[in-house]
Amino acid sequence: MALIPTTILTGFLGSGKTTLLKRILQEPHGHKIAVIENEFGEESIDNDILIQDSKEQIVEMNNGCICCTVRGDLIMALTELSQKRNSGLLDFDHVIIETTGLANPGPVAQTFFMDEEVAVHYLLDSIITVVDAKHGMQQLDAYEEAQRQVGFADRLLLSKTDLVDEPQANALKERLKRINPRASVHAAHFGEMPIAEILDIRGFNLNEKLHIDPEFLADEEAEHVHHDCSEHCDHHDHDHSDHSSQHTDGISAFAFKSTRPFDVNRLDEFLGYLVQVYGPNMLRYKGVLFMDGGERKVVFQGVHQMMGTDIGAKWEKNETRESKMVFIGKDLPKSIFISGLEQCLV
Repeated sequence: MALIPTTILTGFLGSGKTTLLKRILQEPHGHKIAVIENEFGEESIDNDILIQDSKEQIVEMNNGCICCTVRGDLIMALTELSQKRNSGLLDFDHVIIETTGLANPGPVAQTFFMDEEVAVHYLLDSIITVVDAKHGMQQLDAYEEAQRQVGFADRLLLSKTDLVDEPQANALKERLKRINPRASVHAAHFGEMPIAEILDIRGFNLNEKLHIDPEFLADEEAEHVHHDCSEHCDHHDHDHSDHSSQHTDGISAFAFKSTRPFDVNRLDEFLGYLVQVYGPNMLRYKGVLFMDGGERKVVFQGVHQMMGTDIGAKWEKNETRESKMVFIGKDLPKSIFISGLEQCLV
């Protein structure tokens, strides 16, 4: 039986997650969606909002945050849903998990790799983060949770764009791209967004596309970071993005690119070291790897300490064989990552 694609919907308090979710549930798109939402307190306001004109199955957990203190409840909820679906009691083809406004999406994403029962039935499709265009700058300044939500995103949706002028919107977009260059940014006025831009986009799992979006490396190349230069080159540590903004975010991204192949054993050992030492601060990382002697691409991705690789498509005859990797995290030592990866090249 095919895996059930699952979307994690996150965003800071008041960003417009429930407005977006309501539109998704009411739109005649043909999907049958099960929703898992979590709230603090015993009374659910969102349930009253979402249940109107909706035939979707809503599973609620009112005793805490699904992405930290009650992650076990998330596993049980997903397991119960799949069991009821298999027995014919429920009928759905997609799951949306709406997190609280102060949630860290990382542990939610890890659930899909850590629990065998969940991994057997579900595919993490993408992490969608809603950002309030009016208050986003202040929230990113004040709350690490807001930065983490942006850092984990596969797709960023800007709400309340009608409340800001074009320069303000552009400044926020530029900041979001510095924090997470791999996520596309879209305006979502009052939750208006084509369903094809939210569901079944396979944003989290690289196996569907087996390449990194060209935009991943745009910022790095603008900074003249070329990883095939001499080992004595010291320009990797220059952070020119600071000159274009007065904001300093703890969450940031950097990329690695090389046309030289990796030595399998050296890379495996170094990545294991990175995960062991810096795993808690490594929000998202993924890439396509060119391995020495390999005729196929190797897909690499992870969340915190959960890292995995998979065999991808064959290298085309006239295709440039190169590795492209992107790391998003909190206060990651870029120079250690880059120099270590360079030492793993053949």
